[in-house]
Amino acid sequence: MIRSGLRPILAIGMSCVCTQALAETPRDLLTQASFFDRDLVSAQRHVESAAQGATAILQRTPQNSEAALMRATAIGYDAKLTGSRSQAIAARTAFETLIAREPQNAEAQLALGAWHVGVVFKLGRFLGRAALGAQKSVGLAALDRAVALGGNRALFAGLSALLRLELDPSDPRGVQLAELASHEATPTPLDRIMQRSAVAILTPLRAHDGRATKLAAAQLLPFGQVAGIP
Repeated sequence: MIRSGLRPILAIGMSCVCTQALAETPRDLLTQASFFDRDLVSAQRHVESAAQGATAILQRTPQNSEAALMRATAIGYDAKLTGSRSQAIAARTAFETLIAREPQNAEAQLALGAWHVGVVFKLGRFLGRAALGAQKSVGLAALDRAVALGGNRALFAGLSALLRLELDPSDPRGVQLAELASHEATPTPLDRIMQRSAVAILTPLRAHDGRATKLAAAQLLPFGQVAGIP
């Protein structure tokens, strides 16, 4: 349930976004699942379809970077939606494999950073490392690399800001990145979503409301409004 005080913030964050994304490519399907679906069954269905589509592309073109990233992301999303430890580890391995091949791939760095920070947020620093190998320092470093590699696109600063602020609503780097994302370039739908989210989270940030900032960050991140996630 969305708390009444946050409804205006989320309305700003998602305004001008159509209620359904075009579910055609694996990226479209994952965008639909993570930012537009509101129930677990629909989200899982779209994630599964994205994984199947990306796998089919990789069977035809094994070096396809986009398909590799979307498949790894789908595995990570499946782990988030089901609580599967094996899928979580498989996702991290897939991100690391892609980065080893393409260290300048900004989206792969962003995905790996999100994986580490997300696990630490959910399980805590010690359990996250013991159970899944997640490390906050590794995650934050990967997020910073993604921002540096991604140029001036809102996607990288925006998602990095939300992840940092969910962990610590007073994180000065998170605040800086939210401000940056609010006026960076938006060449893709994901950039536009992240820019709106950055603008939205600036409201509780500027009010110095840590509790509202933390809650808004959680709800603006992928699957933040899907009910029933374990």
